[in-house]
Amino acid sequence: MFLSILKVPKSMSQASASATTSNQMSLLSWFLLLLLGCLWGGAFFSAKIAVSQIPALPLVFLRVFIASIALWAYAAVAGIAVRLTYRDIPIFLLLGLINNVLPFSLLFWSQQYIPSGLAAVLNAFTPIFTMLLAQIATSDERLSVAKVVAAILGLGGVAVLVGQDAFAGEAGVFLPQVLCLTAALSYAFAFMLAKRMQGYSTYTLAAGQLTGASVLLIPVLFISWNPGQSIALVELASVSSGVWVAVGALALVCTAACYLIYFKLIRDAGSTNASLVTLIVPLSAILLGYVFLGEKLQVNHWIGGALIFTALLLISGRIKLGRNRA
Repeated sequence: MFLSILKVPKSMSQASASATTSNQMSLLSWFLLLLLGCLWGGAFFSAKIAVSQIPALPLVFLRVFIASIALWAYAAVAGIAVRLTYRDIPIFLLLGLINNVLPFSLLFWSQQYIPSGLAAVLNAFTPIFTMLLAQIATSDERLSVAKVVAAILGLGGVAVLVGQDAFAGEAGVFLPQVLCLTAALSYAFAFMLAKRMQGYSTYTLAAGQLTGASVLLIPVLFISWNPGQSIALVELASVSSGVWVAVGALALVCTAACYLIYFKLIRDAGSTNASLVTLIVPLSAILLGYVFLGEKLQVNHWIGGALIFTALLLISGRIKLGRNRA
């Protein structure tokens, strides 16, 4: 089993075992979940602006690299202890791989061949995969009827939300869809791994993961660099100031700050509840488009949003299925 072969330090395992994860989300966890979904939904705006002048792969590297530098710099200024040793390198490289490098790359490549809405629907399988893995790898996040119903409702809500245009792509494009599901599975493994790393502080988890992702992306950039399709470092000077603002927002707000929220949410609410953010992201992207871009809300948006909200209430325990036991 993938998670069982990870070499987790004894102190970290003890801290994880002593941590309590409630099926009931607190008001703070609800706020953090919705905030994280909104910020990651807003990442689409920044990325859309930035990718107009910076190709996707260098943009992904700039996103995680600037975010990691910002976290290390702030830690130095604020006196935040980030205790990492050479023994921690493998696990943070693994976390950066399965939570950043692998899913980012798979989703980007797949969206060249399938609609982004379909990619969002397939990515919404993340909570389902997380529940199944939690059933195997944890003792405090057991599978229940409510969680299964909530996952199906949430997945259906995302499908209704993005509408029929999500499925209007070329028929028979099988591999990109499989890779999107692989990205969702990679995210689920990342949730499980992050839950097992509770011996590290939230700040250390965020800084270590983004540093690991940056290190892994450097050789990828060199291997995939194509003068006709990529961008050299010397050409970054010609990028407009507006694009750099978008890159800064993407790195500092939608990555550095968001991963601090992400790891705190996993610690406080559990990996299954935290994985629900993948249901909120497409909903928040549509709502932000309505508020800032004047896009109209259609009937399917309202229905999909209602299904997603019901799923959130179910899986967090706010709505009960059947009679409550004393």
